[in-house]
Amino acid sequence: MAQIIDGFEGLSAEVFVEAATTFGLLASAPRLHIMWTLAQGESDVSQLADRVGGALPAVSQHLSKLKLAGLVRSRREGRRQVYHIDDPDVVLVVQLMVDQLAQRAGASPALMGQLL
Repeated sequence: MAQIIDGFEGLSAEVFVEAATTFGLLASAPRLHIMWTLAQGESDVSQLADRVGGALPAVSQHLSKLKLAGLVRSRREGRRQVYHIDDPDVVLVVQLMVDQLAQRAGASPALMGQLL
């Protein structure tokens, strides 16, 4: 017999579709790294590309997808677009997952931050 966890009974199929879409979006290592990095503070695209070690056009494209999904937001500061997390609950899920994987691997979360 399956155990029902509090708060999970009676969820609609649409909720699961939306969750799968978000998890699918975060299944990309570069996007996950961008979310991890933005969780530590806002950044413009060039700083973010440097911090995650990605090419500027690729990071910009990933940010566009994250923005369309409502996971990040941007604001204009002069000539720069500054990006920040728009959904802190998703960050909690990402942090929980990365911390759990770091513990399993015997690495500290700080080390995992360097690895991502």
